[in-house]
Amino acid sequence: MTELLTPDICVIGAGPGGLSVAAAAAAVGVSAVLIEKAGMGGEGLRQSGPLPAQALLAAAAHAHALRNSTQFGFKAARITADLAAINAYAQDVIAAVAPNFARERFVGLGVRVVNGTARFVDADTVAVGDFAVKARRFVIATGSSPLIPPIPGLLHTPHLTDESVFRLAECPRHLVVIGAGARCLELAQAFRRLGAEVTVLTTAAPLPGEDRECAAVVLDAIEREGVKLRCGVEITKVSRALAKIHIVLETPGGVETVEGSRLLVVAGRRPNIEDLDLDAAGIRYRPEGIVVDGRLMTTNKRVYAVGDVTGGPHFTHLAHYHANVVICRELFRLRSGVNGRPVPRVTYTDPELAHVGLSEEEAQAKKRTIRVLRWPYRENDRAQAQRATNGHIKVITDGKGDILGATIVGVHAAENITAWTLAVSQRLNIRAFAGLIVPYPTFAEVGKRAAITYFSLGLTPSRARRIIDRLMRWRRRGG
Repeated sequence: MTELLTPDICVIGAGPGGLSVAAAAAAVGVSAVLIEKAGMGGEGLRQSGPLPAQALLAAAAHAHALRNSTQFGFKAARITADLAAINAYAQDVIAAVAPNFARERFVGLGVRVVNGTARFVDADTVAVGDFAVKARRFVIATGSSPLIPPIPGLLHTPHLTDESVFRLAECPRHLVVIGAGARCLELAQAFRRLGAEVTVLTTAAPLPGEDRECAAVVLDAIEREGVKLRCGVEITKVSRALAKIHIVLETPGGVETVEGSRLLVVAGRRPNIEDLDLDAAGIRYRPEGIVVDGRLMTTNKRVYAVGDVTGGPHFTHLAHYHANVVICRELFRLRSGVNGRPVPRVTYTDPELAHVGLSEEEAQAKKRTIRVLRWPYRENDRAQAQRATNGHIKVITDGKGDILGATIVGVHAAENITAWTLAVSQRLNIRAFAGLIVPYPTFAEVGKRAAITYFSLGLTPSRARRIIDRLMRWRRRGG
């Protein structure tokens, strides 16, 4: 017999966005049902996603640092990666944060947790197992899954995705990677540092959508570490013969075959909407995700959608922000939306690449006058002390000095982009950074030095001398 549940809010999907909404609802005494068919915490807390990826990248970074410790006066020993031990370390990291996302915690908060696959029956009813849920509001937070491109032979050839790759028992001898995005290059560099031979195959330019000048710094660093980047190639067939993977390529020089021991496909993600029966609820969707307005409301005014399932950038921090918009609107009756909010993005390679706001090209298309401010890491004292001088900051302002965007390529770029995200969000002027007192020595000084250059652009030594002479004469006259 079907049991009817009638909460104020029903959340479908226990990923970062869904959990945030459910927890907030319970905290203010609003009845909530949380439906999840897999595990609490979404992809980020299982054996895939950002958290295990960060653990793998950290392990690879330590291996790389040990191999290059001679520059700090140490004798480097031969480093061998134990991937099973690295995976165990990653699971320890997950276990440390798992209690925050545990079913027991949410039940204790007062959330009704239901396991199963949710399916809309009509505009205000969802069926899941032996339950029917009629809620005042629904929040779809089902996330996304790896997208498998239609390459002939791929479905019949063993391959890894950016989820299953974290379950490898040993480091591949030769890892062939299909893809061009941030996660692709992060994993390529990591496995190279762990001892694998790595070849990246891509039709498009790597790191699409990123500032080409700054992306080139990342690509150069990866190639110098031994990752082979094959750009502008078309993959026509994939097959397996004995223990080898064969990838047939169309290149400007003709047909080639690349052989590897393992194949990793990182070609984007697709929204998890196939089980929801959105048509029954009158919810419009496209292949890339559910259609939402600036309030994250779907074409069914009872239903919100947040995170990856909306087809936007697939960032955990964006899912959290989406959840905050829904919380403000539904729990606190505040006018909140996502339009115009700058969303930072980070590529966790070494060097890191971080960006927020408008790029130089975007700013040129929108503004009559812009200024491009730069400062290199090699002019930073801490970077010199840590032998981390590869990279620079690039800040875009309009003619009045208002900050439009920033890109940082270099160590700790992910941390330092936060201040620039605040600047773009609050429409600060570059004077705010130029007048900031920054601790010495820090990598944050790179940003301040770039800001100061705004006031010296086009200022020749002779012109500077004339300005100083005028000021001195004005001062002598008692000004």
